[in-house]
Amino acid sequence: MNNMAYLKHFFTAFVVIFFDQLLKIMVKINMYLGEEVRVIGSFFKLRFEENNGFAFGLEFSEILAKVNISIAPETGKIILSLFSICAVIGLGYILFRFARHRSPLPFYIALIFGGALGNIIDRTFYGLIFSPINVYDGGLFHGKVVDMLYFDITGNNMVSPIFNIADTAIFSGIIVVLIFQSKFLRMHEQTKVDVS
Repeated sequence: MNNMAYLKHFFTAFVVIFFDQLLKIMVKINMYLGEEVRVIGSFFKLRFEENNGFAFGLEFSEILAKVNISIAPETGKIILSLFSICAVIGLGYILFRFARHRSPLPFYIALIFGGALGNIIDRTFYGLIFSPINVYDGGLFHGKVVDMLYFDITGNNMVSPIFNIADTAIFSGIIVVLIFQSKFLRMHEQTKVDVS
């Protein structure tokens, strides 16, 4: 297999990043925080929210505070951004190593990689790019992750999570890899035996 294996999977990641960023930028420029646009009745809406930390809005400083470690929220944000960048570099290396795998595994790793990189772009650059537009953004490594996909599955407009395309790619990739990892490895080994 030639270098097309590498390009194919990195292109998958690029597609995730492209559509994730396209939707985020459209929402960021055209909507105000908390604004909702109905897409499918009251069930599926675009709702502009921003996530300042980990999933569900938890900040790194808040998590450390639970184990009696105190740091400023801004310091926590920089640590989270730098950690995320290192994690994505690691994911890129894993994708490169598994690109020739004879199973769907590289595709799902590419989804995780693309989604993680999509959210890192927000954290790293949105505070710099959008600071003239949104005064609450504060420079390099101080951006917030834009969320907008909202399914009101409970009907009370309170409990349902708000996420983005990157989150969907990460979640889907992780779930499939966790469930089918052993099957993918068997497929790879079986294909090697059949080819030899």
